[in-house]
Amino acid sequence: MSSSKRIFHKIQELNKCNVDTRYIINRNPRNLERLRIAYRADGYHLEKPGRSYWHKLEIIPSNKYVTAKLNHFQNGTVVESSTSEWAIKQHLFKGNDTSAYINLARIFASRCMEAGLTEMRCDLQPKPDGKVDKFLKVLIECGIKLEEPDRIKPVQPWDMKRPEKPWEVAE
Repeated sequence: MSSSKRIFHKIQELNKCNVDTRYIINRNPRNLERLRIAYRADGYHLEKPGRSYWHKLEIIPSNKYVTAKLNHFQNGTVVESSTSEWAIKQHLFKGNDTSAYINLARIFASRCMEAGLTEMRCDLQPKPDGKVDKFLKVLIECGIKLEEPDRIKPVQPWDMKRPEKPWEVAE
């Protein structure tokens, strides 16, 4: 048996669930962020804009090209697309005109969806009917939310309101 087949069978054995297993451990590092219980750095209250986000959208325009990045608060850039990439650049007339922004938004949205990141913070203040405004509208049309949900904080014994957790279904 070749080494690749042995490795493949070993991976399959490790990933099997037993019949009597009650719990499955999710080793996805972003799982707590998706459940809205992960720590989110608040930063200082005088900072503008604040640092309270898990993922943040950044658009970096230059003289020739435009780059869209999705930054994680700890690990840096998670998803990135740019009009300077050869596969994108060959289909554009110019690297920083309105059509480049629109097409970049479609590509960026599809990459974010493939990565499973559909919610991000956006601090951009676009001009009406400007390039960035059209970029953001296309992102919203493609299914990206430009707001992150609030973090679920642990309930203290003295709290009067106890919100329902999203993973508990009360029927």
